[in-house]
Amino acid sequence: MEKITRRVLDPCCGSRMMWFDKENPDVIFGDQRSETITVTDNSRGNSSGQRVLRIEPDVRLDFRALPYPDRHFHLVGFDPPHLVHAGPRSWLAAKYGKLGSNWRDDLSQGFAECFRVLKPSGVLVFKWNETQVPLREVLSLTAEKPLFGQTAGRRGMTHWLVFMRKHG
Repeated sequence: MEKITRRVLDPCCGSRMMWFDKENPDVIFGDQRSETITVTDNSRGNSSGQRVLRIEPDVRLDFRALPYPDRHFHLVGFDPPHLVHAGPRSWLAAKYGKLGSNWRDDLSQGFAECFRVLKPSGVLVFKWNETQVPLREVLSLTAEKPLFGQTAGRRGMTHWLVFMRKHG
């Protein structure tokens, strides 16, 4: 196995929209998708009428089965898909991804994997938008408890939570 030197993992990077430095050399940007999507968009003065979304992960991976050793990363940024219902041509589904019919199991496995690859006292930053699924329902899928968090976004539906892995 190749030696992994990067200290940060984003297993659902999408278009890296939450990152200020989208090319940070200390981050492994992973996603199960790798695609370029062009959609119709006339919003916000977009004169071209189109928007291009690029999902270009460093590594194609499944957040439910991360290909990394236990206790490796100092920080994991976990921003999984949060839509259960979205049309096949939905801009939001293209941008954020869409959860499958077994989304509870998927998110539970995702949390378990993110905590598995964290070093003791490593930090997990979790982002969730509860437009379709309430945060309390998602948090019931892990035994871990957040240290603190912040509500943001339109109508206060986007939540940022910080967890720290226990020692051992």
